Amino acid sequence: MEIKDLTRAEEQIMQVLWQLEKGFVKDVLDVLPEPKPAYNTVSTIIRILETKGFVDHTAFGKSHEYYPIVSKEQYKNFAADKLLSGYFDNSVNRILSFFVNKEKINLKEADEIMKLIEKLKDK
Repeated sequence: MEIKDLTRAEEQIMQVLWQLEKGFVKDVLDVLPEPKPAYNTVSTIIRILETKGFVDHTAFGKSHEYYPIVSKEQYKNFAADKLLSGYFDNSVNRILSFFVNKEKINLKEADEIMKLIEKLKDK
């Protein structure tokens, strides 16, 4: 299955569905921050996510309980690969250098990265 890009609004709804694991539109709306979008807006976005293959539903009469069929891990891999290939020429060195130069990595995180690198060397 091919994963597609999500808009910011679609990604926000998916974050909620991943957190809830399943829910009705009202459940999703309850978790969203203020100012909350309209019920119909959330319902429309969820139906778009269903069309894109991210969400499915179980029908209870006229109500639908939605659940993700693309995991957060799958989308995270897709997004990371896209970021790495689209902006850093598939170079992990370039992406790490970027975050170091932007001071987005602190010393504790740098130590953890070094430990991961050491583990790779030991394999």
